[in-house]
Amino acid sequence: MYNIIRNFLFIFDPESIHNIICKILRMSIVKNFINMLYRFEHPALETEFCGLRFTNPIGLAAGFDKNGELVDQMQALGFGFVEIGTVTPLAQEGNQKPRLFRLVKDQALINRLGFNNYGVKAVKKNLLKYKKRIIIGGNIGKNKDTPNEEAWKDYEICFEELYDVVDYFVVNVSSPNTPNLRKLQEKEPLGKLLRHLQSLNSKKPTKKPILLKIAPDLSNTQLDEIIEIIMDVGIDGLVATNTTVSRDNLQTDEHLVKEIGEGGLSGKPLNKRSTEIIRHIAERSKRAIPIIGVGGVNSPADAWEKIEAGATLLQVYTGFIYEGPGLIKKIKKYLLESYRFNQ
Repeated sequence: MYNIIRNFLFIFDPESIHNIICKILRMSIVKNFINMLYRFEHPALETEFCGLRFTNPIGLAAGFDKNGELVDQMQALGFGFVEIGTVTPLAQEGNQKPRLFRLVKDQALINRLGFNNYGVKAVKKNLLKYKKRIIIGGNIGKNKDTPNEEAWKDYEICFEELYDVVDYFVVNVSSPNTPNLRKLQEKEPLGKLLRHLQSLNSKKPTKKPILLKIAPDLSNTQLDEIIEIIMDVGIDGLVATNTTVSRDNLQTDEHLVKEIGEGGLSGKPLNKRSTEIIRHIAERSKRAIPIIGVGGVNSPADAWEKIEAGATLLQVYTGFIYEGPGLIKKIKKYLLESYRFNQ
């Protein structure tokens, strides 16, 4: 059934149909319907991560609900947590449209959205509406016009504003769609930024977990440096991985890919590299670094592979679009059987 719906939706511009779907999801009758159709929970799926208790380990990756408007709806669909954002201090339009593209043959997307969001104060206002809710992560970044030397100020603003309305933070320095942002992944600026956020965190009544989201395009040497920084600074974990700038081994016509141009690639082609990075970090750190695995989770088998590689939690986005909301329920049932089998 979803394949028929998807074929119809894919007639339209990706960003336009995304916005329409989000409006439909916010209708209360729709939320009740999807809750009845897709919600599935089991005590064995409850997962401990960074001191937080998740009803299940499947979350919605950042980028889908940028402004914290769909938390209840994602809970109704069966997600165990939602990561909102990326949020910046000031509202920004993002990059010029069109900026979101489907690669249907590859079950992939290319986006160059550029941190389009309402700004941190508006996002906080949205999140304050929720009372009983699932775990919410706050993915934070810098405004496009903020120079890297002053980026720490933007991350500080977002941290302070969102502290009371999110359960954990993700520091996004790995999007390819904000100029020079990925330079903040280098050892010196990254260490300074994370130490500053940890300093702010230590002054709070209760520390919130801080995670770092990394790019899949890092070398093993760079990954080892990041492991060293995390262990030294003492942040709580990693989100692996963001989108890739690579265009290797795609089935989509090469001329179409070149015509689309720059942007981060997500979906099925990212699966292998994302899992490799999870496994590398888990092995090198002797599983001392908690990991949220994301990138190319298009099936229950993909999800289990990432858990075996070293991820504790998982996130989906592009697979959710291509496979539909039933994917979450399928993954949870598969994991339930896998957990039992492996006990």
